[in-house]
Amino acid sequence: MLIKHLYPLLFLIVFAKTQSQNVVFEEFDIKNTSIRAIQVINDSVMYFAGSKGKFGSIVGNKINLDSINFDGKNLNFRSIAFNSNHLFILSIENPAVLYKIKPLGNKFDKPKIVYQEKHSNVFYDAIKFYDTKTGIAMGDPTDACLSVILTKDGGNTWLKISCDKLPKTFEGEAAFAASNTNIATYGKKTWLVTGGKKARVFISNKFGEDWEAVDTPIVQGKKMTGIFTVDFYDKNNGIIMGGNWENKGRGKGTKAITKNGGKSWQLVADGELPGHISCVQYVPDTKGKKIVAVSTEGIFFSKNKGKHWKKISDKGYYSIQFINKNKAWLSSDNKISKMSIHY
Repeated sequence: MLIKHLYPLLFLIVFAKTQSQNVVFEEFDIKNTSIRAIQVINDSVMYFAGSKGKFGSIVGNKINLDSINFDGKNLNFRSIAFNSNHLFILSIENPAVLYKIKPLGNKFDKPKIVYQEKHSNVFYDAIKFYDTKTGIAMGDPTDACLSVILTKDGGNTWLKISCDKLPKTFEGEAAFAASNTNIATYGKKTWLVTGGKKARVFISNKFGEDWEAVDTPIVQGKKMTGIFTVDFYDKNNGIIMGGNWENKGRGKGTKAITKNGGKSWQLVADGELPGHISCVQYVPDTKGKKIVAVSTEGIFFSKNKGKHWKKISDKGYYSIQFINKNKAWLSSDNKISKMSIHY
């Protein structure tokens, strides 16, 4: 493993403000990487992981960019998590490599490999921590079930769940590494989402150790259809969004909500915009009423639990995470933005 320090302390920021309606962006230019995984700490600190082995942070207005090369190969990262002590970044394809990294202000300590998986079908999509000790990552099936790995010791060791503890997947059912939001958690509860031939929600009530699968009305049946993202405001109220990557403009069967913890799902704003969505997030401190969703088609906002939506910006992004109800970080190709929004 070779670690390249591209810009160890400081990289010149490309800073710009643009405004569309009540939305203002501060844009950070990060060249030659597609960034689909972000981890927000606060208004002035966030971490990111992208393609071509690149990962880093923004601290204040300073971009700190680093890179990992594994056995002569630049890994592609689409999963990132932080457990209050260490950063974890997980590569997607064979071999899947999970790194534990200690942030040191404007730089990083040497990454340590804590999990590695080799398989022709391996493809990891998302990672998340429940607390400082307990975490979960999920990926496409390598056998007859989703790939699910768990940690109970703060990310030092990870164990893959056997298929006899998970519902069987259908042929052609997998997940999309679109924004590191295939996983949602609330307390001990976990929700995983799939797409392709089937679009389902997998539910665990005990930190990923027990599972059931629920059908959804999200569009499915083709390789690039299904659920791309999930979020829960509390243990009962959640939303799933997705669509058809190959036909992004269609809004039919792209968004659904639950009021009973994912046991059943109902389509909302069916046939209306937005069509395809990569990432959806509840706006904090709005009682689950306000929601923002992003894709390459723009940024969309709902003020009534997803029943109706309006487009608030044409800027395209893969991922969004809120700092508070009026500020969020977003990521895309070669770009990270901090958004201020006034409803």
